[in-house]
Amino acid sequence: MGLFTDAYDFFCIPPIMKLIGRMYYEDRPEPNKYEIPTGVVALMVSTTLLGTAIGQVVFGRLGDRKGRRSVYGVALMLMVLSSTGCGFSICRTRNCVLLSLGFFRFLLGLGIGGDYPLSATIMSEFANRKTRGSFIAGVFSMQGFGILASSAVTMVCKIFWIASRNLNQDHTPEDADISWRLILMLGAIPAALTYYWRMMMPETARYTALVENNVLQAAKDMEKVLDVSMSQIAEDEPWPQDRPTYPLLSRKFFRRHGRDLFSCSLNWFLLDIVFYSSNLFQSQIYSQFLKLNDKDNVYKAAFKIARFQAIVAVCSTIPGYYFTVYFIDRVGRRKIQIMGFLFMGIVYFALGIPYHYWGQNTNGGFLFLYALTFFFANFGPNTTTFIVPAELFPARFRSTCHGISGAMGKIGALIGSLGVLWASNKKDYDRSMTIALVALGAVCLLGMVVTYVFTPETMGRSLEENENEGEDEEEDNEKRFFRCFAGANGRLNSSEAIAL
Repeated sequence: MGLFTDAYDFFCIPPIMKLIGRMYYEDRPEPNKYEIPTGVVALMVSTTLLGTAIGQVVFGRLGDRKGRRSVYGVALMLMVLSSTGCGFSICRTRNCVLLSLGFFRFLLGLGIGGDYPLSATIMSEFANRKTRGSFIAGVFSMQGFGILASSAVTMVCKIFWIASRNLNQDHTPEDADISWRLILMLGAIPAALTYYWRMMMPETARYTALVENNVLQAAKDMEKVLDVSMSQIAEDEPWPQDRPTYPLLSRKFFRRHGRDLFSCSLNWFLLDIVFYSSNLFQSQIYSQFLKLNDKDNVYKAAFKIARFQAIVAVCSTIPGYYFTVYFIDRVGRRKIQIMGFLFMGIVYFALGIPYHYWGQNTNGGFLFLYALTFFFANFGPNTTTFIVPAELFPARFRSTCHGISGAMGKIGALIGSLGVLWASNKKDYDRSMTIALVALGAVCLLGMVVTYVFTPETMGRSLEENENEGEDEEEDNEKRFFRCFAGANGRLNSSEAIAL
């Protein structure tokens, strides 16, 4: 539900910007009446993405220093409180509302950023090697339902349209100011409902045993997770007490993990340039296909944008996620990521090069190609870039490295979003959008090359292999880890524990 809330809060903003424009920019002269200035939209998007990047690094590091479970709850409460704050936004004058909204969106970004590395790390450390990819992909797939929910809630606000009196294109009723606030505040409900279960979740046994060196507590936590009595998971031999000596970002760290951190960060950076720019500015990129016009009243304009987002989510985004859930542990992360980048690049070229033609010949072919970009993003690098950093690094660095990789992605999202926003507001619209879409295609092909050259395959790889600190390690770490929970009476032996 954390990823569900993340996506809801991120992708509810396009129709909300349309509502705020109609509410607070009625006084702009034609032809810019009701249009929020480009700089204001850029600021709203930038504050959230910047907060997310900072949150990923800060909460990722705290997850490795203080433990996954305790920090997980803090990130969730920050999301709940800031979502509520976005809805209140203190006052009702334009400047005050926008400043307040930007502040709370920044705090919301911090919470969302914290949820990314912690969700991936916790799921990877509770999973086994055979189905780990499917479990993490299943968590991440909730993004699709978050996007769908944000669109559905916006469309439900049509009840304000039905209830409004004297509603026309030249009049924005007072209740429009309530509708966008409700959309933002409703994002806090699913996160708040899951707080109790997050606090009841035990710390991951891998963190407790491998980072805190507290094998007895890890055994007690595994008793809850595996539903096995303590007599069956008595410690067979003590876990070695000597912790690895090299710190984060040291010379030895970069020698052992620098290539992996580089590949994860760069792939996520390139992917988010494409993914967020297309998602956050669907209505600007494809405005002619939504048939938006100045005669639409405030609710009708937001309804069209939300309906289009919902159709894309149902037809391409959500199916893409579940293709990954099914194939991730059969085909492998690396192959899926290469395939996704390749087909995304091809589709963006097919959209961008003849964009002038598409602008004059709206048809199902264009919308089909557009849907394919989201299908192959999610059955491809959007999901795998979330999974791989949670599998490549030792337990004491896992959450931090995932946060660093994700933060680089959000910097890419910021660059891509601002670039597409700039292109969509140029006078020579067709030419600028052709350049933007072709550039996105080139970024995808670059991501394919980076994946092929630098990214290792992690399918079937034990997380405990990342703990191997030297070439003289004779005993497989995963066996040593699970033997800590092997039964002294033989009822739960090492091979059975490993199978679990």
